[in-house]
Amino acid sequence: MFTLMVVIFVLGYLAIALEHPLKVDKAASALIIGTLCWVVYIIGAEDILSMGFSSAWAKYTAAHPDAHGIHAIHEFIVDSEIIHHIGEIGEILFFLLGAMTIVEVVDQHEGFKVITDKIRTTNKVKLIWVVSFLTFFMSSVLDNLTTTIVMVALLRKLIEDKHTRWFFASMVVLAANAGGAWTPIGDVTTIMLWIGGQVSTIRIMEGVFLPSIACMVVPLAVLSFTMKGNVTRPVIEETGEEVTTPSERLLMLILGVSGLLFVPVFKTATHLPPYMGMLLSLGIIWVISEIMHRNKPLPVKKKLKVVAILRRVDVPTVLFFLGILSAVAALQSAGQLSLMSQYLDEKLHNIYLIDIAIGILSSVIDNVPLVAGAMGMYPIAEMGVDPYLNNFVQDGLFWEFLAYTAGTGGSILIIGSAAGVAAMGLEKIDFIWYLKKISGLALLGYLAGCAVYFVMFGL
Repeated sequence: MFTLMVVIFVLGYLAIALEHPLKVDKAASALIIGTLCWVVYIIGAEDILSMGFSSAWAKYTAAHPDAHGIHAIHEFIVDSEIIHHIGEIGEILFFLLGAMTIVEVVDQHEGFKVITDKIRTTNKVKLIWVVSFLTFFMSSVLDNLTTTIVMVALLRKLIEDKHTRWFFASMVVLAANAGGAWTPIGDVTTIMLWIGGQVSTIRIMEGVFLPSIACMVVPLAVLSFTMKGNVTRPVIEETGEEVTTPSERLLMLILGVSGLLFVPVFKTATHLPPYMGMLLSLGIIWVISEIMHRNKPLPVKKKLKVVAILRRVDVPTVLFFLGILSAVAALQSAGQLSLMSQYLDEKLHNIYLIDIAIGILSSVIDNVPLVAGAMGMYPIAEMGVDPYLNNFVQDGLFWEFLAYTAGTGGSILIIGSAAGVAAMGLEKIDFIWYLKKISGLALLGYLAGCAVYFVMFGL
């Protein structure tokens, strides 16, 4: 049963990768493996947990010394693990729903027109550099998921051709992941390391900024030689009547961006989960939108009211997140991920090789449980005489480099990061297309950033 869970995950992963040839939506495949992994887990729970790889079960039995037998195992899986993981997944889903709705509200009010009107160039090379650097720095103060949602919405206003837009959206994923890796609030994994005390604000920004820049610039430089021509702007249909005024567009853009920027501030000030800040921002924008349009004609209200905009939100993308994160949670609970982490430590025993391997693995498996596993395997050490253990002190090289590799390695495959999954869902990017066209560039950028970090600190 332990092995069967991995087999189900791999087969489901292949079904997601072959979405277009199979003509089965990836959300359906994700929901199936997200459920089946838990089904197999609970059916074979006695054998799986007796193998001793589940750190969650070890903690549970330590806290509940009287927990024995099949009843205790079922209580552990159903009442403890599923509830715990669905809470974490729910935070991500509500965050995603809030961010997507805010972006859609701004889009329906033509708020992005304020930005797209400023970008005059249609040259592909110039445009991809502008978009990538804008994404990189936005991601450092927002987060890579929110930034990707915003930038994909912008690209729809700038580029008409689908495959050209796929190239730009893919570079947005690379730039968003690179930009999120060098600040403590730019990526879920850096937030985990920051809150856990493994890294501090100034040190991670100093140590990871240049590798992150290299991770983005190297693929951009390659594309600058291969990408030719100009983009075609989408034709905007003139209805003869504008539903929003220039001042309303600007106001909604400011409200939307401010609402998104407010989220990390809210989290820092209150220590509450980021999704609460996102939902608060959405609620405020919703109220202002209702007040703004209360005296307008009914057809305009129907187009611009948040209730109507919510129907446009991409629910299959949310369900895809739910399925894939549920599957990963089952593997984390049962112990397959812990086993993988232990294997890496025993076979490599080199902080650079371990971190590089974790980064590459994060292109296949969600980086959050991988980083969580690393944090569980390696407690924060005290400075001592052992040079290897000194890499695990606060702001040690292992933690800094882990923030870079786990944050950027997910770009190698389209489903390896939250930003990639969001772009895939919003733009319907084909997995195989990304693998052929982008994965090599992403791997090149990832290794370039690793080399920069090694030159800075490893030598």
